[in-house]
Amino acid sequence: MTLSDELALIRRGAEELLVEAELVERLQAGRPLRVKAGFDPTAPDLHLGHTVLINKLRQFQELGHEVLFLIGDFTGMIGDPTGKNVTRKPLTRDEVLENAATYEHQIFKILDPEKTTVMFNSQWMGSMNAADLIQVAARYTVARMLERDDFSKRYAANQPIAVHEFLYPLIQGYDSVAMKSDVELGGTDQKFNLLVGRELQKHYGQKPQTILTMPILEGLDGVQKMSKSLNNYIGISEPPEEMFGKLMSISDDLMWRYFELLSFRSLADIAGLHKRVEEGANPRDIKFLLGQEIVTRFHDAQAAEAAQAAFIARFQKGSLPDEMPEITLSGAGGELGVAAVMKQAGLVASTSEAFRMIQQGAVRLDGERIQDRNLALPTGLTCVVQVGKRRFARVTIV
Repeated sequence: MTLSDELALIRRGAEELLVEAELVERLQAGRPLRVKAGFDPTAPDLHLGHTVLINKLRQFQELGHEVLFLIGDFTGMIGDPTGKNVTRKPLTRDEVLENAATYEHQIFKILDPEKTTVMFNSQWMGSMNAADLIQVAARYTVARMLERDDFSKRYAANQPIAVHEFLYPLIQGYDSVAMKSDVELGGTDQKFNLLVGRELQKHYGQKPQTILTMPILEGLDGVQKMSKSLNNYIGISEPPEEMFGKLMSISDDLMWRYFELLSFRSLADIAGLHKRVEEGANPRDIKFLLGQEIVTRFHDAQAAEAAQAAFIARFQKGSLPDEMPEITLSGAGGELGVAAVMKQAGLVASTSEAFRMIQQGAVRLDGERIQDRNLALPTGLTCVVQVGKRRFARVTIV
């Protein structure tokens, strides 16, 4: 593979590469690079949003480089303030360790264990005393720290910033020093923290790491980032049928974003699939390919085939009418209540009838019975709403 081919694979789907000339210099040196990515074990399960970074780590492995998968068991007890407008509650040591134990198992569904070194930042931070930590803190100024967007906004709004929150980017940066990383990957929201790593490496006499930022994957709603707290996620440990069904629920436009960031198909292959749709192919059939690939990765090919067969049996063998109304509704404030959806789509005569049908278990969204009368559907969602046995509508919330 030529250098230009390597750079093309590294750049695929990436948001920003800093500094490319430095990366080229390292690649030309001909030694395997130490490629770092850190994950705080804030929840026991990883979802597809996390795998955007992990997929990129796999690509570095395919290029012959060493992946340093850092589990932030120490930083997890501080709490990452990135994107937060309030002080984040730290996790306990027991919570962190319990969550971390699941990460090691899950990541090797993507990464090659032979080319992966799993590290914990408590290995070096746990042995640091107060004087050592003060020495690290002395390498960075408060003025630089307040350049960070979330800190500056909170400071301007007179909202509290706890001193320990300043330690988070410092420790994440020091991790790069301890690990002697050549490249660090992170989401676009982590750019400040990654740059701190570059600066601290300079202070400690190391060549500063190259930074590769990856975009944040949108969740099933196609609007907000994938998150368990927003219930718009696909967990990589979910059962095959559930994983496949969720992938089939994403919009046709969002499908291409998922192909770019989650699929291991070549960009040329994906462009070919795009052309097929433009020429009249059913987007559902292309989405089947995405569902097959993702479910196979986290389960196996047999499970993927069974999940697709179950989906077809549920939605295509007599469960859905050949034709149904296609309705677009406006979601004020980013969402629309399911009862309002049913009424505005003409599936019920009133909100009270909607509530009654939900209570009777006669309402389904994409084949799944719903029971929460207060359920809100996010903008960007397209789904089949069924009331009783004969009333259907394919609804898009915008």
